[in-house]
Amino acid sequence: MENNFGNLTIGTFARVVGVNVETIRFYQRKGLLPEPNKPYGSIRRYGEADVKRLQFVKSAQRLGFSLDEIAELLRLEDGTHCEEASALAERKLHDVRQKLADLICMETVLANLVSDCHTQAGKLSCPLITSLRNTNETRSVGTE
Repeated sequence: MENNFGNLTIGTFARVVGVNVETIRFYQRKGLLPEPNKPYGSIRRYGEADVKRLQFVKSAQRLGFSLDEIAELLRLEDGTHCEEASALAERKLHDVRQKLADLICMETVLANLVSDCHTQAGKLSCPLITSLRNTNETRSVGTE
C-alpha cells in the first residue's frame, strides 16, 4: 500500500497520525508544527514532513517529555546537537526515576493500608480513612 502524504487536508492529517484537528491547531500555535501556506481560494495541505514531525512529537510525549522539552528537541533535531539532546534526555530519565521511586513508596503505603483494612474486625474505624484524615490534619496544621 502506497502512502500519499503529500496532499493531506487537516482532517486526513489528523486521522493519519491519530490525533484530532484541534490538537494539530494547538501544536501550530505552540510552534511545534508549521502552518502550511493557504493558496488563494483553497485549503491548507500537509505533507510527509508534517506527518513525521507530528509522529516525533507524539513519540516524545509518550516518553514523558513536556511540550517545551519537545520544542527544544525539535530545535536540536538536525543531528549535530547530540550532547544537548542527551543532557535533556538525562534530565528526563532522572525525573522518571524519581517518579518511579515516589510510585513505589505510594504503592507500599497503599498496600499496607489495604492490608490493614482487610484485617480490621468489628466496628473500628477504617484504617485507610483514619490515615487519610490524620494526614490532612497534619498538613493543615503545618500550613496555618
